[in-house]
Amino acid sequence: MTRTSIRHLAIGMVALPLALGLAACGKKAEEGAPKSSEPIAKIAPPAGKAWADMVEKTPEGGYRMGNPQAPIKLVEYGALSCSHCAEFAKESFEKLRDDYVASGRVSYELRFFMLNPYDIPASLLATCGSTEAVIPLSEQFWAWQPNMFQNVQAAGDAKLKELGDMPKEQQIGAIADLAGMTEFFSSRGISRDQGQACLADTAKAKALADQTEKASTEFNVTGTPTFIINGSTQGSMGWKELEPKLQEAGAR
Repeated sequence: MTRTSIRHLAIGMVALPLALGLAACGKKAEEGAPKSSEPIAKIAPPAGKAWADMVEKTPEGGYRMGNPQAPIKLVEYGALSCSHCAEFAKESFEKLRDDYVASGRVSYELRFFMLNPYDIPASLLATCGSTEAVIPLSEQFWAWQPNMFQNVQAAGDAKLKELGDMPKEQQIGAIADLAGMTEFFSSRGISRDQGQACLADTAKAKALADQTEKASTEFNVTGTPTFIINGSTQGSMGWKELEPKLQEAGAR
């Protein structure tokens, strides 16, 4: 997958108000984390429920898992095409869910960031089913992600240019098919017909693009994954760097 091919696809999707392909998947400088002088006690979930099973869509367009009133609110701006996001998911998700979200002290919100044109169909399909399925599907997609790159590489630059020359309304679905996304999600409960309907939702695609633009201006998100703790931008980092920040904020 070459930069020229990505640019060609991005130019072909000018209906979305976003300069795709300009952000980066990688590390950037950190900012200070909110600190708590005292550990925060665990917070019990409602009777018969577990915080990690409670997921809702937020007004900002994200998907939040855990206690909606958690004193420590962690937001990840993540791109499904980002290899660093995939690495973070692999090394952190179970511990983040089971040790931090389950305690009621930390909530985790995933907000999709459109790093390049492949993130548009991937995000549309990941959010095509129930709200509760979005985060698990995203975690599974990150684990499967190398297959997407292999499929795109095998297609070759000529095919990518051909996709870029398609009518805009056909491009998103064609990218999903070429990259193997349609098949991936159909094997996980998103039927092909359901997926095609979601891929054709241009209003939702625009909302994802607008969300990315807002992240860039409001939180200075220029790469993924970028983390926000209680409204303070922490930058892009791995779990080894992020976990101490959650502990410093009181999750200890």
